[in-house]
Amino acid sequence: MAVDIQPACLGLYCGKTLLFKNGSTEIYGECGVCPRGQRTNAQKYCQPCTESPELYDWLYLGFMAMLPLVLHWFFIEWYSGKKSSSALFQHITALFECTMAAIITLLVSEPVGVLYIRSCRVLMLSDWYTMLYNPSPDYVTTVHCTHEAVYPLYTIVFIYYAFCLVLMMLLRPLLVKKIACGLGKSDRFKSIYAALYFFPILTVLQAVGGGLLYYAFPYIILVLSLVTLAVYMSASEIENCYDLLVRKKRLIVLFSHWLLHAYGIISISRVDKLEQDLPLLALVPTPALFYLFTAKFTEPSRILSEGANGH
Repeated sequence: MAVDIQPACLGLYCGKTLLFKNGSTEIYGECGVCPRGQRTNAQKYCQPCTESPELYDWLYLGFMAMLPLVLHWFFIEWYSGKKSSSALFQHITALFECTMAAIITLLVSEPVGVLYIRSCRVLMLSDWYTMLYNPSPDYVTTVHCTHEAVYPLYTIVFIYYAFCLVLMMLLRPLLVKKIACGLGKSDRFKSIYAALYFFPILTVLQAVGGGLLYYAFPYIILVLSLVTLAVYMSASEIENCYDLLVRKKRLIVLFSHWLLHAYGIISISRVDKLEQDLPLLALVPTPALFYLFTAKFTEPSRILSEGANGH
């Protein structure tokens, strides 16, 4: 195969784009930024992303997809009120919004119209921050080679959040207005207002810390699920098994957190050795059981009442 000879590329992510191919002859352009959907190989040539995401990549995307859903559920429960019958419907609507957003995001991503994606493999942390590795050969002129080396793991999250926000604004206000009769007018839309705050925060978090989240999310999801479960159970004044079983939606929230616990454990283990990793799932109910066994010593209901009275 004949390949034109050109000076080697500088920089970690600069590459040469294929301009012309005729049989065994390939002609590449000057060293520069690779087009979207491509990244450099070891020979500094831009190659299309044609691999399927690994299990860990899907788990990362699932984590980023679940973040807004968990926050939706948390704020819906926080602002729904004890006498509101709308919380369950809002939970279901939030699940529908995020599910539809995920499906639409996959459908509009390459290859368009199918529920799977092609990606470039993540090799190291710097793959997420190519803008920090633009070379300056003469220390004056910078060669800009910034591109999405982890295509599409970085940008697909922003697309998903955009669809989540659009679907929420289309569906949730109508639902809340119709069925949130147990809440005052000022309280009905507080869960929606909360989403208008946490979506920009999640977007900035992905933009700045996407690479760090990619490597740390298994531990983050365990901590986050433990904290939200503890906050929910204390805010709901759950101190024994009877308090937990008396309302069905409390069981739904509990099982949802158990799924998060299991997800975090699977993400950490990556199920490399199935026979060794599956027994770890037996630890899923442990945090809830620990809370119930120790609630009588902390008395969260007393703490909440003292806080409400300003003591």
